[in-house]
Amino acid sequence: MIESGNSSHVGLRRELNEDTYYGDSSLGLWLVADGMGGHEFGEVASALARDAVVREIREGKSLADAIRSADEDIIRHSRRRTDSLPMGTTMVALRIIENRFELAWVGDSRAYLWNGQLRQLSSDHSYVQELIDQGAITAEQARNHPHRNVVTQALGVTDPESLKVETLSGELRPGFQILLCSDGLTEEVDDASIATLLGNTLFSAQECVDHLIAAALDGGGSDNVTAILLRRV
Repeated sequence: MIESGNSSHVGLRRELNEDTYYGDSSLGLWLVADGMGGHEFGEVASALARDAVVREIREGKSLADAIRSADEDIIRHSRRRTDSLPMGTTMVALRIIENRFELAWVGDSRAYLWNGQLRQLSSDHSYVQELIDQGAITAEQARNHPHRNVVTQALGVTDPESLKVETLSGELRPGFQILLCSDGLTEEVDDASIATLLGNTLFSAQECVDHLIAAALDGGGSDNVTAILLRRV
C-alpha cells in the first residue's frame, strides 16, 4: 500500500505557478514538472509535459520514452507559436509497480529516497552540478552560486537527439519514502531539514508535505514550490 501527499504553492515572489504535478495510484505514476522560469508559457510547457507522459504511460510506453515524447510535444507546440523564445520544463517522474520503483528525470527537479536516512536519487542536469562533478565547487557553495538555476537539459528546449533522460530503479520496501520536488523546495530547504521532516513518524505523508512547503516559504519562497511524497506502508 502506498500513502501519498502532495501540494504546490506559487511562492512569495512569483505571480504565476508554472509548476505542475500529477499522481495516480491506479496507474502507478507520479510526477513533478517545473516550467522554465524566465521563459514565457512555462506553465503551458509543464502541463503539456504532464499530459504527454500520462498519455504515453497509459499506452504502455516506458517512462523514459514517455518523457521523450513530452519533449517532442513541447517543441512542436513552440514551433506553432511566433515567439522566438522556446517553452521549457524540467521533470521528475516515478512509477511504482508492486514493490519496485522506476525513476526518470530531466533537469533539476529532484527525487529523494528516505530509508532511515535521506539520499538524493536524481542528479541535477545543471551548470553547478557540472562544476561539482569537476571538483570546482562544493555542494554547499553550489547553494549560493549565481548560476545555480541554469539547467543544461530541459524538455522543449533540448533537441530530442541530445535529450538525456536519466533513469534508475530499485526496491520500495515497507517504511521507505520517495520525495519528488521542484527546485523551489531545495532552493530554500536543505537536505538536513528535509531528512528531519521525513523522519518524523508522527506526520502523515500529507502533513509532511505541508511542512515541507511551509519550510520553503519560511526560507524565502523565492520560487514556485511543489512536492509529492510517496510512503510504502
